[in-house]
Amino acid sequence: MADIELRTPVEDTPGDDVDMAESAARAGGDTGLPEIEPETPKLVLFSDLMKSPIIEVIVGTGEARTTYSAHEAVLVKAPEFARQVAEFAPAGPRQIFMAEADVDAMGSVIEYLYTSEYFPKKTSSARDAPLEKDPRQPADDDDGLGLLVHARIYTLADRLQLPDLKSLAHGKIHRTASTAKGELAYARFVYKESNPEDTTIRKPVTAFWATRSFSLRHEAEPEFRAMCLEFPQFSYDVLQLVLDQQERGKRGGGGDGDAPHRGPAVIPGSSRKRARVSLA
Repeated sequence: MADIELRTPVEDTPGDDVDMAESAARAGGDTGLPEIEPETPKLVLFSDLMKSPIIEVIVGTGEARTTYSAHEAVLVKAPEFARQVAEFAPAGPRQIFMAEADVDAMGSVIEYLYTSEYFPKKTSSARDAPLEKDPRQPADDDDGLGLLVHARIYTLADRLQLPDLKSLAHGKIHRTASTAKGELAYARFVYKESNPEDTTIRKPVTAFWATRSFSLRHEAEPEFRAMCLEFPQFSYDVLQLVLDQQERGKRGGGGDGDAPHRGPAVIPGSSRKRARVSLA
């Protein structure tokens, strides 16, 4: 037996009901769904930040121990600080201890949390604008002090979960001049302190030495040798990029396989902008 399909004839539907439904839809009548108001961002004034409780951030040990006092509403912008603040006892001390953190780097982090920048800043908004002169750094920076300022901020920002500050510090590294010895001091810090998986800061170091070690190593032969022995991963990373260049040179019709060195020429002993070479 065939199924019988029951339908409601259109002509049996009262016309008034149809008109009323259409009118309600056009008029935006009650559909039975709750109205959702768009969430308005909360306005936070600078004065609101200043009214929040004070927290002490205690950094370093011994004579280098330093206490920074900052407003809670500012510090909690860093997720790691926010986590520790949430664990404060109601009547307990409002202190955060980070004994192993670099004192100056922490000062720059707190400056950034207040102002979204830290010294030295770019001299203009131009893409390749240099940084302000930092009177704390020597003209011939064989110790890599200028580079280490930003490298320490980078690693501390990573710990505090501040990706925008990491990006800012990384950009300033590329605008800081140094010498061959200073570059090696920076490379040693990167390979010692950074996450092995952090290619953002490690790969430029590797690329720098893969393209320039043929000349710069003569300016710092003992330091370069010590770096290679202390950090075999650095040696391997540099060698791998050099061999990749050679291989690409052969595929590109380089003849004897000698791949041209890419990147700007470097005058031994000269200070220079840290132009990075992408070998990806």
